[in-house]
Amino acid sequence: MDNLTVKEFTLSVASNEPAPGGGSVSALGGSQAAALLAMYCRLSLGKKGLEDVQESMQDVSRRAEEIMASLLRAIAEDTAAFNEVVAAFKLPKDNDEQKTARKAAVQAAFEKAARVPLDVAEQCLQIMELIAHVVGKGNNSAITDIGVANLQAWSGLQGALYNVEINLTSLKDADLVSELKSHVERIRARGAQLFRMNADVVENLLKGE
Repeated sequence: MDNLTVKEFTLSVASNEPAPGGGSVSALGGSQAAALLAMYCRLSLGKKGLEDVQESMQDVSRRAEEIMASLLRAIAEDTAAFNEVVAAFKLPKDNDEQKTARKAAVQAAFEKAARVPLDVAEQCLQIMELIAHVVGKGNNSAITDIGVANLQAWSGLQGALYNVEINLTSLKDADLVSELKSHVERIRARGAQLFRMNADVVENLLKGE
């Protein structure tokens, strides 16, 4: 999947195969958010009148690139996690020993399938935190780019959390489900707050305020 073109990946999503699907697309959206954030910061470097923010722009750009690389890897990781669930269900169940092993494998696969998008959502949240640190402080000619980064990060976060929640419905460990749900709630609440805060800055600048 790493070597697919944008067109090839998009056509793969549009096929009748269940993966790559929403989880991988969410990771892709997050990676693009990180890329736009890095661009916004770079377009602010060396600009007259922005001398006071050069160090922060460099720091945020570096961190955004790290997250971008991680989320690009997560595109394939999400598809692989789904495939592990499918493979676990195909394990033999001809006797009690096999049935026990199959159940354990299925549960382990569902847990991984929940944790991969949870990590994607966490990284999308980190992007939004970074956006909040620099939005409106850099090159205003690129304000729409960081605005789109905010939109993409929020979409990636929400999409990833949907994929966590669908997998939680198949987990039998109540304590684990409760733990993961608490992470989901925290990420979603903070993400909503950051999204609106960042969007307000972008929209006010677009209005000339």
